[in-house]
Amino acid sequence: MPIEQPNPALRLAIDGAALADNWRALDRLSGTAAAGAAVKADAYGLGARACVPVLRDAGCRDFFVAHMAEAVVVAEHVPADQIAVLHGPHDTADAAFARVLGVRPVINSLGQARLWIEAGGGTCDLMVDTGMNRLGVALAELGDPILDGLQVDTLLSHLACAEEAVPLNERQRLRWDEARRAVPHRRASLANSAGIMLGAGYHGDLTRPGLALYGGVPCAALEGVNRQVVRPEALVIQVRDVPAGETIGYNATYTAPAPLRIGVISLGYADGYLRCWSGKGAMLHGDRRLPVLGRVSMDMTMIDLTEAPDVGEGDWVAADYALPQAAAISGLSQYELLTILGRRFGR
Repeated sequence: MPIEQPNPALRLAIDGAALADNWRALDRLSGTAAAGAAVKADAYGLGARACVPVLRDAGCRDFFVAHMAEAVVVAEHVPADQIAVLHGPHDTADAAFARVLGVRPVINSLGQARLWIEAGGGTCDLMVDTGMNRLGVALAELGDPILDGLQVDTLLSHLACAEEAVPLNERQRLRWDEARRAVPHRRASLANSAGIMLGAGYHGDLTRPGLALYGGVPCAALEGVNRQVVRPEALVIQVRDVPAGETIGYNATYTAPAPLRIGVISLGYADGYLRCWSGKGAMLHGDRRLPVLGRVSMDMTMIDLTEAPDVGEGDWVAADYALPQAAAISGLSQYELLTILGRRFGR
């Protein structure tokens, strides 16, 4: 007889309506361009199986992953030809896999172009480096005859500093325009979440929001545009009374100034709630803020329940995790706050 799986002591509360509304807002801000969705890294840690159907039903028709293997989960929910694999094919097995599954590999070098063509080719995307100096074919290489053999759906580039008002943004836009004139393609894409707010000249035919979909605010122009999507939640596994003068947690970094009622929750740095939250973070129960006490452990964190006498063992609390504010408190980037959330969370 199968053993019934235990209920997780951690869960991610994902607001699907907020996710859909965020995509619609970014799609409107993209003007005449369509908004796609970056769903790499398991939808920025939220879970592709949870997020891709929501984005699809909201109207999204272009999805971007980093690794070839990530495309498999996304293809469970959308047609494979709507999926672009940003890292492209690394070997003949990768190229064969992309052809069988039907996804679009993003070609990032002349070597990848040759590999794709020798594998039989087909529709692909092409990344051009315009100043990021990461992935992409160099502008000087755009005249290489090997690129003539590609069937380019989307000509891509990526902004290095879209969230900042710096001259590099315009230099990259002009170089992207140069690449658009040099390479036959069906669509062109440059802007990420912050890039959308740089104006119509950066939109092309397709924008590629990521962080802002999931509640992040990468630039001031997006403040108030989107809503929080994810809240990590943890079970209170023990409640205890701590006398004044006793210490709490590893290395005795916190001393109770008065008698305290504390809760031990099943959340720690192994789950992505890192030690930088020690003495800084808080959990929420309704409208009450329950501060983190002492040092965050691998699997547990202690919180102050003194002013929440009704919260007890078996109750759930939510991390105070609105991304811009959480980034300011923790010192982590908004991207890190999402993608480090661990596998023990029920999604």
